[in-house]
Amino acid sequence: MPIIHRWLAAVAAGAGLALAVSAAGQDKAMEEIQKYRQMLQDGNPAELMEMNGETLWTMPRGANGATLEQCDLGLGPGKLDGAYAQLPRFFADTGKVQDAESRLVTCMTALQGLSLEEATRNWHRPGSDIEALVTLVATRSKGAKIDVPARHPHEAEMVAVGQEVFFRRSGPLDFSCATCHSQDDKRIRLQDLPNLTTVQGAQASMSQWPAYRVSQSAVWTMERRLIDCMRQMRFPDADYLSEAVIALQMYMQKNASGATLEAPGIKR
Repeated sequence: MPIIHRWLAAVAAGAGLALAVSAAGQDKAMEEIQKYRQMLQDGNPAELMEMNGETLWTMPRGANGATLEQCDLGLGPGKLDGAYAQLPRFFADTGKVQDAESRLVTCMTALQGLSLEEATRNWHRPGSDIEALVTLVATRSKGAKIDVPARHPHEAEMVAVGQEVFFRRSGPLDFSCATCHSQDDKRIRLQDLPNLTTVQGAQASMSQWPAYRVSQSAVWTMERRLIDCMRQMRFPDADYLSEAVIALQMYMQKNASGATLEAPGIKR
């Protein structure tokens, strides 16, 4: 069945979720949601973003008229398979710990000659270049084990910073990431809230990102998810590619090490 037909069938199934809530309660609704997600997974719309990413990866662009085929994501120039599963990590050429997005931007500016503004343009918009490239990179790690041991001193430092950010209460709501994500068996608006402080919880969540968000009809990267979480907590706006956001990823990816990457996943 073509992707669009599977998508329409899944949307029709999703329309019955509200009825499931009123008729059979939240447990029944969660069961229906899982069926709904499985239908979408069989024809995940993120596949279209992966195709766009493949085009962008091999397309000469920027002042240098170069492709991204020599981009080093940690395993050597041009090597994609398994790279996403080992990010964030320290890169000697930049002297920084970088995640998939910040590393791709480094390649786009250094190899292709794009400006930072050009490389990050519309990063939060559905169908952006960076969204497509991250989807491609993540998909090429599907089935690999997440492996972020944080052995390098800079990586260990980022894990510590990420943990501090995770538990720090701030803003007018006096919230922290841990407010929602440090207890088992919690959910909000029928959405499971994984306990990201545990190996099991971190693995279940981080193995799914980036993910296609049904409510947004778009793929969301982990940076976009974290920045939006901060917005919902009424934190000061986090800058895209900021060290605070990367540190949070580092903390959660380290906790999730050992999980099989299944991205791109399906989320509400």
